[in-house]
Amino acid sequence: MREFQIRLQCVQDVQEFIALVTTLPFGVTIGDGYHWVNGSCFMEMFCLDLSRPLAVRASCTDDGYDHLLRLTGKFRVL
Repeated sequence: MREFQIRLQCVQDVQEFIALVTTLPFGVTIGDGYHWVNGSCFMEMFCLDLSRPLAVRASCTDDGYDHLLRLTGKFRVL
């Protein structure tokens, strides 16, 4: 399991993140510290507190993780 943090600040960010995640051959979950949801489900994403950084978890290979980091780079919290 790999984890990193992102920030989604508007509906457009959520839509873009979901569009990127749905292209992956592995599952991604995202959480706000209280709830964990499917990272490719638009409705579930709005159960999260988007006012703070979100944790992204993926069970994937090193190559898959590197690809996920590249895809989501604009949203990552460094």
